[in-house]
Amino acid sequence: MTMEAAGIFLDYSKNRITGETLKLLAALAKESGLRAAIRAMFRGEKINLTENRAVLHVALRAPKDASISVDGRNVVPEVHAVLNKMAAFSRRIRSGAWKGHTGKRIRNVINIGIGGSDLGPVMAYEALKYYSERAMTFRFVSNVDGTDLVEAVRDLDPAETLFIVSSKTFTTLETMTNAQSARDWLLKGLGGNVKAVAKHFVAVSTNAEKVSAFGTDTTNMFGFWDWVGGRYSMDSAIGLSTMLAIGPDNFRAMLQGFHEMDEHFRTAPFEKNLPVLMGLLSVWNNDFLGAHTVAVLPYEQYLKRFPAYLQQLTMESNGKHVTLDGKVVDYQTGPIYWGEPGTNGQHSFYQLIHQGTRLIPCDFIAFAHPLTPLGPHHDILLANVFAQAEALAFGKTQGEVKAEGTPDWLVPHRVFEGNRPSNTILAERLTPEVLGKLVALYEHSVFTQGVIWNIDSFDQWGVELGKLLAQRIIPELESKTIPKLKHDSSTNNLVRRYRKKKGAT
Repeated sequence: MTMEAAGIFLDYSKNRITGETLKLLAALAKESGLRAAIRAMFRGEKINLTENRAVLHVALRAPKDASISVDGRNVVPEVHAVLNKMAAFSRRIRSGAWKGHTGKRIRNVINIGIGGSDLGPVMAYEALKYYSERAMTFRFVSNVDGTDLVEAVRDLDPAETLFIVSSKTFTTLETMTNAQSARDWLLKGLGGNVKAVAKHFVAVSTNAEKVSAFGTDTTNMFGFWDWVGGRYSMDSAIGLSTMLAIGPDNFRAMLQGFHEMDEHFRTAPFEKNLPVLMGLLSVWNNDFLGAHTVAVLPYEQYLKRFPAYLQQLTMESNGKHVTLDGKVVDYQTGPIYWGEPGTNGQHSFYQLIHQGTRLIPCDFIAFAHPLTPLGPHHDILLANVFAQAEALAFGKTQGEVKAEGTPDWLVPHRVFEGNRPSNTILAERLTPEVLGKLVALYEHSVFTQGVIWNIDSFDQWGVELGKLLAQRIIPELESKTIPKLKHDSSTNNLVRRYRKKKGAT
């Protein structure tokens, strides 16, 4: 129960499965129409039914001679045109050829986005920091809490700072609030000349009118498409900050890694298909064994933001309660993903995983070679990976505990039940190419699960309601006069209390 493909090795032998389980899960995938669904996605069919959109993040990393059509138009040339534009811009910034308003070169880059426009870029930057341009500072702002932006710019020189504003419509509330405040900060530091904005702001957007009104030169606007969901967009223009940090060549190596896993997913039989296997095991653990969460545990400090990235990828995709035809499901769909890097977690929540009452499947991620070798550190790190997976699987019996001379009253406290499932994912080292493979592995695992659950993994209507209600409440909080409130009694009381605390009538 191990397999290797696209440079990724998976040991899934420590799951609660037999050979018969795997045969039946593969049959489930076939009966659920997974092969046809994969073909439909790669052909550009509009499998995002509720939004009537194609789902083509795979086109973002397709080679330039590929042909992938949406509504009869090959989109690959458009993808590569944007990539080439990003590469040319990145070279200008990294070489110092691009000058800010005062003639200074850019040394600081701040990405302003939220959701997929933030989680992907910040994860990729941290994951590939080893390869980044260390003479430059990269920061990421997403939270509309003013602290996020204030702390990001506190020690920076506006004359040396570039902002990337990532918003498809250029109307996202949090992103544009932060962008406007960043613009104010820049102008205050550069004497108020609005012409400075064009030298210090670029946009990842499709709304040229609003980008221009903001003061950004639309020649420095990098586009993307409605067939790319935000949580699948880190390898599009949303990844501009990543390319600025690691350079165009490393960015293209990452795309090659994505593509290699895409092709493996598209062509390999289910029994030998890494994303399909991981997806099926997740369905098995979630729906058959009753596990409600998955712990993602990278034993690589550079991957410290990988679990947070996967939270959006998995839970925004498969957190659905109705099927594609609108019927309420009578089974569990997306589990909760969470995690932290090892070995820190071992001194925190692993206690619950080992001896708690909940079943928590784990994905351990590790690399044979460290990027920053230091004495015995890596051997100790990898020993912990293997030991934790072994301990979860086999535990420690009452007899073994007694044999150690443990007093009878203490024995129950030192027994480990075992039989707790885990996957171990191993690769050679964390390169841009391998990062692309890892992300694509989880993307396609999520897709596999969604097909079996018969849900739309590519819409996200669940994020809308709170946003709409916030737009109603904002003017009630800002009003100079007492507003007429029409919420529930709890919300009305909270609004009134907040207004009183801030000194409003």
